[in-house]
Amino acid sequence: MGASLSSLTESESTANGRPGLGDIPENCVACVFMYLTPPEICNLARLNHAFRGAASSDSVWDSKLPSNYHHLLDVLPQRIYEGLSKKDIFAFLSRPVPFDDGNKEVWLDRISGRICMSISTKAMLITSGEDRRHWNWFPTEESRFHVVAYCQQVWWFEVSGSVKFPFPPDIYTLTFRVRLGKFYKRLGRRVCNFEHTHGWDLGPVRYELFTSDGQHAVSEYSLDDSDQDDANVYLKRGDWIEYKVGEFIVSKSDPATEVRFSMKQIDCTHSKGGLCVDSVSVAPSDLKAGRRKGVSKYQ
Repeated sequence: MGASLSSLTESESTANGRPGLGDIPENCVACVFMYLTPPEICNLARLNHAFRGAASSDSVWDSKLPSNYHHLLDVLPQRIYEGLSKKDIFAFLSRPVPFDDGNKEVWLDRISGRICMSISTKAMLITSGEDRRHWNWFPTEESRFHVVAYCQQVWWFEVSGSVKFPFPPDIYTLTFRVRLGKFYKRLGRRVCNFEHTHGWDLGPVRYELFTSDGQHAVSEYSLDDSDQDDANVYLKRGDWIEYKVGEFIVSKSDPATEVRFSMKQIDCTHSKGGLCVDSVSVAPSDLKAGRRKGVSKYQ
């Protein structure tokens, strides 16, 4: 396939003189590109001049950007994106764009052009979070925000937050990213410490989300099933796990949708601890279902 395409570039012609790929009008190529994904467009742009020109067309990349992509640009200084082509804007927004003092990030999925978001625990309210007897923060390269919250021991466990954003119309899934145990590096090797991990097998953690237009979702998970004979139990200790809170539907981006979310375990008959809470993520539901490599999920 690759060899046959390369033989039809603009610099070469077929033996019988018939037109090759280089003879296709640029506007026709651009029409075809509107049905392809950004990676496919970039690969085909290497074929010849017409394909390169079509791959830089604003009309092509305008079809890949969400209808309200300018809201993502609004969180940035205008000088950063002023004068950029639509292709360059897509490339720029496909990298995480920080906002809210760097505690939240939003970006475009590089294949579908749909909006994804991540929210650091730093942007959330943690009950007793200022008491260092109960909670601590420690840096790590395993978080996109380079810091996670560590629950050492509490009786009332509750982490909550919110985000208000003009999400484009879509169905979104919200998840919490957590892990049992504390981890660090020793002699260049990753080591997990479960010294303070306790209490999570005595009752489920309740996750909830509410939206400004009245949607509500709730789910419950046991974070530690170490006493059960389950082939998946080992995943719950030492690995990051994304727990699905629920889905919400956005039918229009104006007005902006506000989403409030929480995870809690407020059974005060026992203490619990030894848990890292990294972040909350929001992404289109089908992307969440199809792209979770290297991270366990529960739903």
